[in-house]
Amino acid sequence: MRTLLDLILPASCAGCRASGVGWCADCAAALAGPPLRVRPRTDPGVPCWALGPYAGPGRRAVLAAKERGRRDLAEPLGLALAGGLARLRTADRPLVLVPAPSRKVAARRRGGDPVLRAAEIAVSWLPDSQMVSVLRVWWGVRDSVGLTPGARAHNLRGRITTIPACPALREIAENAEVVLVDDVLTTGATARESVRALARIGLRPRAVLVTCAA
Repeated sequence: MRTLLDLILPASCAGCRASGVGWCADCAAALAGPPLRVRPRTDPGVPCWALGPYAGPGRRAVLAAKERGRRDLAEPLGLALAGGLARLRTADRPLVLVPAPSRKVAARRRGGDPVLRAAEIAVSWLPDSQMVSVLRVWWGVRDSVGLTPGARAHNLRGRITTIPACPALREIAENAEVVLVDDVLTTGATARESVRALARIGLRPRAVLVTCAA
């Protein structure tokens, strides 16, 4: 019952636990600055950017959205993502967001994919933009928590693919800027395999943008 009530009317800010608000102005400000350039251990081959470090309000919000079912955070995290994208994009080109994939079992446990929800909110704030959810993870991929960087890379190698003949791909303009979005960037293994999968179908991301980078 407590969890249900938190979903309907969050009792405290996900970033600082201030009472009476789900996401306070101070915590929103922590993710509202210019995106930070980050360089993960595993280079995905495109520039990587983060709204903030994997610490403080950003980290707590990501964990609340992923592990505690805080669906109400999709709106503020999506808005923060839109702000970062607005700073990075080229003004006269359409923008395509591709959410990094999540394991189906993890998405079911979380009541959906928080990255997908945030991306949907982001495109609603950005003109001439769309979201294309075309990436998928093979069933054999393990949870990455606790894995070493080498084990993470091995776990994902060749196991992120695209949906065959996805209808949304036909709607992408030739001059569109493609950006891969995710919640957390740690070793860069997911980003690298995602970029490779998109390149195989002719989509070459310009950048990776995440909420937090470790």
